[in-house]
Amino acid sequence: MTGLEPVVAQVTAIEASLLVFVVLTALVTALARDVLAAVIVFGAYSLGMAALYTFYRAPDVALTEAAISAGVTTVLLLLTLAKTTRIDHETVFEEVNLPAAGAAGFLFAGLALTMGDVPAVGSREAPVWSNPDVTQWYLTETYAQTGVENTVMAVLAAFRGFDTFGEAVVVFAAGIAALIVLHREVFA
Repeated sequence: MTGLEPVVAQVTAIEASLLVFVVLTALVTALARDVLAAVIVFGAYSLGMAALYTFYRAPDVALTEAAISAGVTTVLLLLTLAKTTRIDHETVFEEVNLPAAGAAGFLFAGLALTMGDVPAVGSREAPVWSNPDVTQWYLTETYAQTGVENTVMAVLAAFRGFDTFGEAVVVFAAGIAALIVLHREVFA
């Protein structure tokens, strides 16, 4: 072995169950006729995505998904439903739009075919490790370039400042939307 052989990504039982849960909750959310049921299942979908992000070792993305999507968005949607009237439906699910389902299936098949090229979680062939010079530069030069001791915070605040500013604007807009929905002038 030369160490350059490709590593085949293997799906674990936990990963497979999370993926199945996420796909099923996404389908139920899309097909549910009752809006309240769709909102509740969407909250479960968001929690499933947060768990999947945690499994993929992205806790920052998982926390954002759990807080914004599962938390704030679900609460805002429930508040909106509480302020409007619900329409009772006799059927539980919407009829499936076959062309849209075919397009979604085609996209899913294309994504499934590429999964073999994705390196396993923690693999040395992952892009973050494939160029150790870049990683080492961030670890050694971050403090000299930014004056911030925490490398992760320096990357987020300095090197990715515009992206982080965009994320802050989105969170601010969500807070303003919550205030508007709640008819409050300040958080209290």
